[in-house]
Amino acid sequence: MRILVATAVPVERDAVARAFEGTAAAVDVVAVGVGPALAAACTATALTMAAVEGAPYGLVVSAGIAGGFLPHAPLGSLVVADEITAADLGAETAEGFVPVTDLGFGVVTHRPPETLVRAAVAATGGRAGAVLTVSTVTGTAARATALRERHPTALAEAMEGFGVAEAAGAHGVPVLEVRAVSNPVGPRDRAAWRIGDALAALTEGFGKLAPVLEGWKHHDD
Repeated sequence: MRILVATAVPVERDAVARAFEGTAAAVDVVAVGVGPALAAACTATALTMAAVEGAPYGLVVSAGIAGGFLPHAPLGSLVVADEITAADLGAETAEGFVPVTDLGFGVVTHRPPETLVRAAVAATGGRAGAVLTVSTVTGTAARATALRERHPTALAEAMEGFGVAEAAGAHGVPVLEVRAVSNPVGPRDRAAWRIGDALAALTEGFGKLAPVLEGWKHHDD
């Protein structure tokens, strides 16, 4: 089974690719850009090209570093998404945020296969929970609190997972999201970020995850 791993930027791509060096895994790791729209477009293009060439992908993985909701996902920890949710796709009203599904449109959540999530957590020692996709990164404690209240199982926040999942869903391909926590969700304090540690955790995590991905077969609906 061919696997497509989509990261936002080249430094994340390289961190994941290092985990597969010297293996025979049929894995392509590509940087698809920042934000859900560009990630969706580039992932869809890669999936279409593979299908046209007669070698379609059987799994798509969104990967990279992320903000973590403390204390549930501390810096350097690995998060495996059991749901990939677009947290700011909807409308702000006087009564609060309304997701686009409540407006009668689309979807806001993709759920990775349960068997794959369980296997990934067991292999990596990561934590399973929701990974939120946002178009505007959280920079205040108030917004971090509001997001966590709306999504009580949320462990991390990033910007590409839902876009990657939308592309995978349009092609009928299962999706997984794996994130290494580099900073807390909330006020932006760059001095407290641990990007290097998170990239190292990403490489280590995918090193442990590689056999799971190579041997996994899609059993869930």
